[in-house]
Amino acid sequence: MKELTEENDIDITPREEEKLQEEPLGDKIEVIIEKLPPTEVTLVEIMDIVGTDSLMLLTIFLSLVFLVPVSIPGVSTVFGTGILLIGITRLFSRKLWLPDRIANRKISSEKLRAGFQRALVWFHRLEKISRPHRLPGLTSDGLMSLLNNLSFILAAVLLMVPFGFIPFSNTLPAIALIFLAVGLMQKDGGSILLGYLSNLATIIYFGFLIAGGGYSIAEFLKLLQ
Repeated sequence: MKELTEENDIDITPREEEKLQEEPLGDKIEVIIEKLPPTEVTLVEIMDIVGTDSLMLLTIFLSLVFLVPVSIPGVSTVFGTGILLIGITRLFSRKLWLPDRIANRKISSEKLRAGFQRALVWFHRLEKISRPHRLPGLTSDGLMSLLNNLSFILAAVLLMVPFGFIPFSNTLPAIALIFLAVGLMQKDGGSILLGYLSNLATIIYFGFLIAGGGYSIAEFLKLLQ
């Protein structure tokens, strides 16, 4: 298992990291995309590129690729597991660790970069919705913090549901994760509320998919009788 540390395999100078911290969220994401290796990348390398910045920024980056209607095959398992472990890390106040199989699984940088670039257009639109310190009651400590972390974990689990070949099945939970991550980073209760609503929309959508699939199977079995 790998534990997230401050050591980076990919060189980022202190000046570059300081600049990255000061930039708006969208600009930070663009810098991270530019630093992806040319051929293949692993999840642990992506964490190295993000550096010591917030795990919520890492969540946003890992969720971005799912804003396109149909995701890259296999990516939701790797990224979803990483995001799920980030949520568990927050819930139990632990350091982030990853199973080697997930941390070192190689993914095409070219496909990821193309997906991130397309998704950035939508992220910049979502980013404009956020307002720091809005609805502070939804970002308070105690019960709300617990509910927010559980909602974050739920969104990660929904992202990992094997419906990736169905349009928008990864998009809806990814939107929930982005809203929740932005809300937690900027103490924006409005963004967190949108994350809750996106989770609800995902559950309803999956319910229709499961019900529709069950109905189709039942009708098919009737034809065989």
